[in-house]
Amino acid sequence: MTTVIAFIVIFGALVFFHELGHLIFAKRAGILCREFAIGFGPKVFSHKKGETTYTIRLLPIGGFVRMAGEDPEMVEIKPGYRIGLLFDKDETVNKIILNNKEKYPDCRIIEVEFADIEKDLIIKGYPDDEDDQLKTFVIHPKAMIVENGIESQIAPLDRQFGAKTLWQRTMAIFAGPMMNFVLAFIIFIVIALLQGVPTNDPKLGEITADGAAKAAGLHKGDVVQSINGAEVTSWADVVEIIRNSPNKKLDFTITRDGKDMDVQVTPIEKTVDGKKMGLIGVYSPVEKSPIQAISAGVKDTYTWTMQIIGMLGKLVTGQFSINMLSGPVGIYQATDTVAKSGIYYLMKWAGILSINLGIMNLLPIPALDGGRLMFFAVEALRGKPIDRQKEGMVHFIGFALLMLLMLVVTWNDIQRFFL
Repeated sequence: MTTVIAFIVIFGALVFFHELGHLIFAKRAGILCREFAIGFGPKVFSHKKGETTYTIRLLPIGGFVRMAGEDPEMVEIKPGYRIGLLFDKDETVNKIILNNKEKYPDCRIIEVEFADIEKDLIIKGYPDDEDDQLKTFVIHPKAMIVENGIESQIAPLDRQFGAKTLWQRTMAIFAGPMMNFVLAFIIFIVIALLQGVPTNDPKLGEITADGAAKAAGLHKGDVVQSINGAEVTSWADVVEIIRNSPNKKLDFTITRDGKDMDVQVTPIEKTVDGKKMGLIGVYSPVEKSPIQAISAGVKDTYTWTMQIIGMLGKLVTGQFSINMLSGPVGIYQATDTVAKSGIYYLMKWAGILSINLGIMNLLPIPALDGGRLMFFAVEALRGKPIDRQKEGMVHFIGFALLMLLMLVVTWNDIQRFFL
């Protein structure tokens, strides 16, 4: 049960922050965002705030922000249609009723002659209550279209994705992967703040309850001055001497509370990766400070980014097999293993997954954010956008291939873990 909760929380956080990046920058650009969704498929939860409906959907395989103009707009009001109009106090149309008009007794029924709900925002028609009198009605930019009792906000051209500048569209798409890197950075900072950042001072960190250091009377915070008469100046010196001295008595000269004292410690012999070494049960010293934590966050984010990019490079060159890739099942199994190691390991795992999600989405593959950014780059070079129908077909094919890859990877996971 713990693994299920951990998986849901981690997956939800990664998708939430990714889609939040899209949402924030799309709204900053003035794009109408109709829906912010976590998951796909049927809605499990729905809440509308402002112009956007926030939903949680049944299938936990991603998320999306539905921006106006990315798909063909929902309704075309053609000449001859009979519709109902509701007005605000300024006599501007704020609701257009397409059917079930009898449920809106206050609406004004007209026969449409002309309608433009994207550019000019007007409707021309013949009202039932005025014989043969063509009238023009002004539509509010945030008017609602009501069909089968469901309201949908109109999207004037200046609120649609395609009407924005190339830079605004680029940032609205790039912000998703960017937020995954930001999330990983924040997670690594939090870990560093809670655990501390390892330092190279010759000072003892946490002492384990069953180690040789505890038995010899060493305390956390003791500063090691020398071992067997040899001066030590760093934690690396302390570790090297201890590891090279299994079952050998070592004379530690330490400083505790301003006083020097001598302590004898005998490292316990352990075999690690086939090599015998000495251990005394002491963790490295750590420093807890915001500056060190931020530095650690930058370093860890960079290190893991480079490692994941390196693995992708091996996949391209054939040094890494597709059979070694993991999908949701593999990630769940890995989360189960990591969760048993403690909360800090689980947090680190979440940070690594977030970086991985950010990098994968930046790959120039159709249907991914990187694929869309690739089309924007081509648009910048040629000075005009690629035909939307052609681009849409490329993304559709790319999405189908991604789903096929997901099925293959998931089948590999099932074989690896359950068969």
